[in-house]
Amino acid sequence: MGVEVAVEGLGKSFGRQRIWQDVTLTLPAGEVSVLLGPSGTGKSVFLKCLIGLLKPDAGRILINDTDLVRCSEHTLYGIRKLFGVLFQDGALFGSMNLYDNVAFPLREHTRKSETEIRSIVSEKMGMVGLSGAERKLPGEISGGMRKRAGLARALVLDPQIILVDEPDSGLDPVRTAYISQLLLDLNAQLDATILIVTHNINVARTVPDNIGMLFRRELVMFGPREVLLTSEEPAVKQFLNGSRIGPIGMSEEKDEATMAAELAAGATMVDEIRGVPPQLEPTPGLPDRQAVHRRRARVMRILHTLPPAARHSILASLDSTDRFAR
Repeated sequence: MGVEVAVEGLGKSFGRQRIWQDVTLTLPAGEVSVLLGPSGTGKSVFLKCLIGLLKPDAGRILINDTDLVRCSEHTLYGIRKLFGVLFQDGALFGSMNLYDNVAFPLREHTRKSETEIRSIVSEKMGMVGLSGAERKLPGEISGGMRKRAGLARALVLDPQIILVDEPDSGLDPVRTAYISQLLLDLNAQLDATILIVTHNINVARTVPDNIGMLFRRELVMFGPREVLLTSEEPAVKQFLNGSRIGPIGMSEEKDEATMAAELAAGATMVDEIRGVPPQLEPTPGLPDRQAVHRRRARVMRILHTLPPAARHSILASLDSTDRFAR
């Protein structure tokens, strides 16, 4: 099963430019989480801080009681083995075929025999639907296949935490849907902790167990999908509805005068999405995702603290799901 990742008071700047500050959240073990935010809000920077490629200016990142921000390089190297990372472009070596790309971490970080490596590579490529494509070069395949090859490589060391940076980048909606389903299926099989960085609204609304949002150099909210999808917080509501109306503008945020003018003109969201849409389920034949049961139990514990409209929508969505399951 995946491990919990606790982030406490994290801050990062580049020179005088503050990226974000006081980011505090917990990625629950074995659950799929999504981090949203307009372009330029530091979502990818956050991922790089999690795996130690960038050092935060403040705060802690706790995994198995180890603070990745202050631990030694030797300890960090060991903790990194818990991670599998899928970068935006797949980050494949162009001169290597897919088999050698996927085998690379095993050859670099383990002493396994080529026979063992062949077995592992075959298994992981099969999991992502690439059996038979082992000898192809990255330049000979589609963007979606490159993403899946990058994901297979991220899985070969059996990570407990999988980080996915913009899985929909450069992909059409159909390929994005396939990648989304693949990530849910992997969670069902591995019970790994998964964090997806994206600005794709459909992915955010249908894939994760938890949603977080970065805006105005801070974490606006983070919590179970039911809570964020029924939230009246202006930035969260605007983003998840894909609307012009709200605090997010073309240059990240609007000034107060612009927002006041919109309200005075009676501007409203067009076709506002209400309620909690169904969550993607694993492909038939795969195990149930245990993450769903853990998340729902957490939601029920905090339900009484939510506004009446949110409680109504959440209970209706849970009741609908339960009736469908029966």
